[in-house]
Amino acid sequence: MQPMFEVSVEKSFTAEHAVTICGVEEMPHSHNWKVVLTVQGDKLDKDGLLIDFLDVEGQLSRAIEPLHHANLNTCPEMNNQNPSTEHVAMYIAQCVHISPPNKIVSVTVTEASHCKATYTP
Repeated sequence: MQPMFEVSVEKSFTAEHAVTICGVEEMPHSHNWKVVLTVQGDKLDKDGLLIDFLDVEGQLSRAIEPLHHANLNTCPEMNNQNPSTEHVAMYIAQCVHISPPNKIVSVTVTEASHCKATYTP
């Protein structure tokens, strides 16, 4: 079995949303969202790195910047989708570009300490 390496970067943002569940929209409320993006690969570069943390962190920051202090129900980046934690995780994964052979393994978004969703591309 070939060894694998994983690198994770964590960022946070604050945003409001009101998810529609079974046709009923929740009351708008805010969260301090936490995002963990994990990259995987099997080879280190000549410096012993899988990927530069700063590159991943910068891309993650750019992905969440339009969401910070936004109402996710009206935020254009959410593309009129129900602003569930699952959709937020998928949006973030689609914004980050990792060069092969490395790949995004997962994006986990936590909206509250007991509520998180993971998107695996």
